[in-house]
Amino acid sequence: MSEAVRIITEQVRTRVRRDGVDLSTDLLLAEKYVHDELQRYSERALGSSLPLIHDERQAAREVVASLTGFGALQPFLDDPGIEEIWINAPSRVFVARDGVPELTDMVLSEREVRDLVERMLQASGRRVDLSSPFVDASLPDGSRLHVVIPDITRRHWAVNIRKFTRRIRDLNQLVGLGSLTQQASEFLRMCVLSGQNILVSGATQTGKTTMLNALLTATRRNERIVTVEETFELDLAARDVVAMQCRQPSLEGTGEITLRRLIKESLRMRPDRLIVGEVREAESLDLLIALNSGLPGMCSIHANSARDALAKLSTLPLLAGRNIDSAFVLPTVAGCIDIVVHCEIDRHGRRRVIEILAPSGRLAGPVIEASPIFLIQGGTLTATGGHPGKLTKFLAAGLDPAIVLRAGAGAA
Repeated sequence: MSEAVRIITEQVRTRVRRDGVDLSTDLLLAEKYVHDELQRYSERALGSSLPLIHDERQAAREVVASLTGFGALQPFLDDPGIEEIWINAPSRVFVARDGVPELTDMVLSEREVRDLVERMLQASGRRVDLSSPFVDASLPDGSRLHVVIPDITRRHWAVNIRKFTRRIRDLNQLVGLGSLTQQASEFLRMCVLSGQNILVSGATQTGKTTMLNALLTATRRNERIVTVEETFELDLAARDVVAMQCRQPSLEGTGEITLRRLIKESLRMRPDRLIVGEVREAESLDLLIALNSGLPGMCSIHANSARDALAKLSTLPLLAGRNIDSAFVLPTVAGCIDIVVHCEIDRHGRRRVIEILAPSGRLAGPVIEASPIFLIQGGTLTATGGHPGKLTKFLAAGLDPAIVLRAGAGAA
């Protein structure tokens, strides 16, 4: 932010406080205030040592963004080509375009970073301070904000904004982007329609949430869907959907709402399908219990491969307490999880599905038996010739996955 823009911004803020108005809800009024103060500043600058403004339109945009948007970061938030923004230090502001990170030439002040975070948290009701040095929150457009402050970080506030994008809405768009083949798309659509329990796995930024959103567009129109997340990220176009997120504890340490609590509450809401944005800890036990009751569901998990995802989901429930052991968890995971979809991002930023796995429902010692249905072969996601071992849900829905799998094999 230039010195001229900073001065004009402060003048507008002074006038706003004097007049008692709220510019965040009235863009036209904000533009009028900015225009008035910009003209006054330009007239004073001509006969004084104040720095001149060379581009009044750009200066006006910067001031309006500072007052009604998110300041210097607003152009990045408005740019549809940018999918993530992060700040390591006031002079180290990065963005990611199509999965590829780049260092910007933006330089902020420590105060600007703090003001931006406070403004972003204002609508969420969440806080970050010495007693709570981490925060996750949703921005008004659905983007996810994560902040860590010193002394957890060495010196500067660490800010990450993962932008919410509406570019990819269904499986067909993933096919068009090369993230999925048409055959695999039709197979997954059949899995959703038949009520298969689907686990989406992958590393950070591989498109797990995008895949969940795309899968959910294949649900039937009359389904009631309940989503449970730490912070809102899923955005469903379904007619009957209830979305819930966790809540941080208050300053007194009370009022916290965890994923475990939300999963339990969701079962009282007559869901036809339960979606858990991501399982990381003991909430995996509550998810398995819900799925084991016959309720169709989906969730995502961080893992290096589809088989690792099954192994991790078989381990996380053990964090729920000493009375939970693998003798219960392993057969439950084998029986509940029907399909695993594994995603990856390569060094060029390309996101794609590289494996679709179907657990058989049986155990081979401590290992869950599973057959690969699709694998990357020659750079293309290809049907392996394998078929899902659990067909009860497919048959109950009047669907036969062999038709899709055979058709693709015949075309090849």
